[in-house]
Amino acid sequence: MPGTVQLHRVLKAPPARIYRAFVEPAALCKWLPPHGFVGRIEDMDARVGGGYRMSFTNLGTGSSHAFSVRYTELKPGELIRHTDRFDDPNLPGEMLVTVRLRAVACGTELSITQEGIPDAIPTEFCYLGWQESLQLLTQLVEPEIPDGA
Repeated sequence: MPGTVQLHRVLKAPPARIYRAFVEPAALCKWLPPHGFVGRIEDMDARVGGGYRMSFTNLGTGSSHAFSVRYTELKPGELIRHTDRFDDPNLPGEMLVTVRLRAVACGTELSITQEGIPDAIPTEFCYLGWQESLQLLTQLVEPEIPDGA
């Protein structure tokens, strides 16, 4: 039965900056691949109906896997909803990812739900990967760096 993971964080960054980290190719490549992987994005089109294809390459072994994303709903600074499909036929089906951003007194509340994870992928592996990715996201969006620095 397809799995679901739910994640929740509060980040010391404004919703607009976190939103940009989810829709800008260079930012996604910096934070989304879990530890030990390098990301590459092809053909980013950050609008409803658009999407991108991304690959994760294991730096140690050189092996990689890829997936395609299609945006179904985008509300800047508030909501990102997309479907994901793996290129690997052994990982069938479509996942639905919902990212909610809500401004709070100290920054942004971030809630992520990933549904429809293929049976071949244990959900605990997804949790581990997401935790590593969200650690990298935090390091990317929380610094307050002035222009010209």
